[in-house]
Amino acid sequence: MNAETQISGLHIVAKPVGSICNLDCDYCFYLEKQSLYDEGANFRMSDDVLVAFIRTYIESQPTPVVEFVWQGGEPTLIGLGFYRRVIELQGPYAGQKTIRNSLQTNGTLLDDEWCLFLKQHNFMVGLSLDGPREVHDRYRKDHQGKGSFEEVIRGLRLLQKHGVEYNVMASVGRETARRPLETYRFLKEEGVEFIQFVPIIERLPGSAEEQLGLDLAGPAVLDRDEPNITVTDWSVIPEEYGDFLIAIYEDWVRNDVGKTFVMNFEWALNAWIGNSSPVCIHAKRCGRSVAIEHDGDLFACDHYVYPNYRLGNILTDDLLTIVNKSCQDGFGVEKETALPRWCLECEVLAACQGGCPKHRFAQSPYEEPGLHYLCAGYKKFFQHIRKYLHAMATLLEHGFPASEVMKAVDGPLALNLEARDSDRRTSQHD
Repeated sequence: MNAETQISGLHIVAKPVGSICNLDCDYCFYLEKQSLYDEGANFRMSDDVLVAFIRTYIESQPTPVVEFVWQGGEPTLIGLGFYRRVIELQGPYAGQKTIRNSLQTNGTLLDDEWCLFLKQHNFMVGLSLDGPREVHDRYRKDHQGKGSFEEVIRGLRLLQKHGVEYNVMASVGRETARRPLETYRFLKEEGVEFIQFVPIIERLPGSAEEQLGLDLAGPAVLDRDEPNITVTDWSVIPEEYGDFLIAIYEDWVRNDVGKTFVMNFEWALNAWIGNSSPVCIHAKRCGRSVAIEHDGDLFACDHYVYPNYRLGNILTDDLLTIVNKSCQDGFGVEKETALPRWCLECEVLAACQGGCPKHRFAQSPYEEPGLHYLCAGYKKFFQHIRKYLHAMATLLEHGFPASEVMKAVDGPLALNLEARDSDRRTSQHD
């Protein structure tokens, strides 16, 4: 085992029911993955696969903490008995590693029994809630075309009632991006303290996807010789996504630092003070965060569940070997080495790192391929918040909480924020 393996942990997203879901969200990129399997396939993780997955993942994890992330589709569809079995199988390893479980759910199937179990076993729940009713129901519908807002809010209330630790993942589609403060303030009013905003980006299919029976494009690299830059109607507009984050940040930095935790803002501050990114999107490299399907097949990434990126199967292949091979063969390294010149010269590269390779299908002003679709939005956002990041980093460096920045934003120190940021940028370019 080499040094990188010893310090670099594995992260596996598990799909116990594959892409099966009780909702039919307009923007979901995973529902169509059913087309990659034979008609009549049993989308349910077998006990053999589950046993092998839990044992192999824990034994292969080089770090002291093992994070199990259960996603879908909708992972609650497999039933509570499956997760009771998960806890049973993880039990013998509890003395060797710290084992944590997370469940990413649409919340519509949660009830008191589910929440009692989640609380008892310390599951972190990621709840998909895009905003107030008209925002959420714009894209998140069931198979009859009915909005899911009422059921999701009911699930949120149950999580709060039982004291289950949770956060909210709010997807930002084209229409959502035009209602930033309404969305953010709604989530706060509902008692949500931890929020992650996820931009929706999907392209129309190219020939490679059409041959697989898919309706959306895969990773940009798959059609490098036949570039396709046409996005779906629900995909967010780059600069509008930047404006969305800026509007919320301006409200947050005045009122909510230390009270409401927007993960996008936490990541930006983390990058500013020189730490490596905790999320693959803004990390220099990727490749050690893989996905396991219901049948045990392993793929290079949750966004790369395509035949080209199948690594092996948990029942027949060594986990560390295939993950390391995937990284060394270029999947993870290329995220850094394939950056266009436009990115390499960018003043906010440390925060962005070129974004997810799946969405690097735009062309740079230098007419280079491989630019991230959201480049203009990311750049606008990161440039706008630099003065605040600088102030918060200074506060932290001197032993003060970052929340002290709220006193400076509109007070007598506000001009100093602008001036110090301007001085810092000038010194960087001298």
